[in-house]
Amino acid sequence: MNDFQKILNKNRCLLGFLLCALPGFFAQIAFPQERHITVASTTSTEQSGLFKHLLPVFEKKSAIQVRVVALGTGQALDMARRGDADVVFVHDRETEEKFLADGFGVQRFNVMYNDFVLIGPRSDPAKIAGGKDILAALKSIATTRAPFVSRGDKSGTHAAELRLWKLAGTDPLSGRGSWYRETGSGMGPSLNTASAMNAYAITDRGTWLAFRNRGELAVLVEGDQRLFNQYGVMLVNPAKHAHVKKELGQAFVDWLISAEGQKTISDYKISGAPLFFPNAQ
Repeated sequence: MNDFQKILNKNRCLLGFLLCALPGFFAQIAFPQERHITVASTTSTEQSGLFKHLLPVFEKKSAIQVRVVALGTGQALDMARRGDADVVFVHDRETEEKFLADGFGVQRFNVMYNDFVLIGPRSDPAKIAGGKDILAALKSIATTRAPFVSRGDKSGTHAAELRLWKLAGTDPLSGRGSWYRETGSGMGPSLNTASAMNAYAITDRGTWLAFRNRGELAVLVEGDQRLFNQYGVMLVNPAKHAHVKKELGQAFVDWLISAEGQKTISDYKISGAPLFFPNAQ
């Protein structure tokens, strides 16, 4: 092999190395490591469209990507207990406080509220339309055995519904499979089932306002103080799970309860109607 061939072969090896190495080098310059967090939240915050409105504002400001896993509140808290989330954003105060007491959360903050409403067919076989007493309405539904759709998924909405049945002195599970139907799914699919069945259901107002497949359904009972629906946010405790992204997660929590975050929430409306009312303290 002459000197020219040796030089040529050497340069070919160098060129091959550069062709393999340079794309990775430039990728690191052009695309720095992504900063992201995982938020375990409820189907109501996701299906109401709130996150589509909220997250672009936060992500642009912070350069932190937010990956939302939308579940029922019970499932979202279970996910956080396993260390599979950095932040929880849910709406069942009782289970949130237990999560905190068990050491899985750092500190809980109020973020916003809306209310639950009882929807049902305009034909209203239980004759409850226009009432403001949710307990009387549920008793009437049970007495008439009018179709009722429950999420049945251990969500915040499901937990609120079961508390209301208990306060009404009625066990709806005795009617399971006949007039009381459990979907085991989120608010949107459950509303679709209620629409198809012309059934009653309890829903958060935010998801209802965003819901399009209403059919013959309408809001029949609202305004009872027992229908108040508070949302809270917590950083998952890094003392329980060391991989929790403490700084990034706390940045999201802090932004939600900041003046800018609260205004962004209040700005979210459908047909001029607000879906959530900020109340961070």
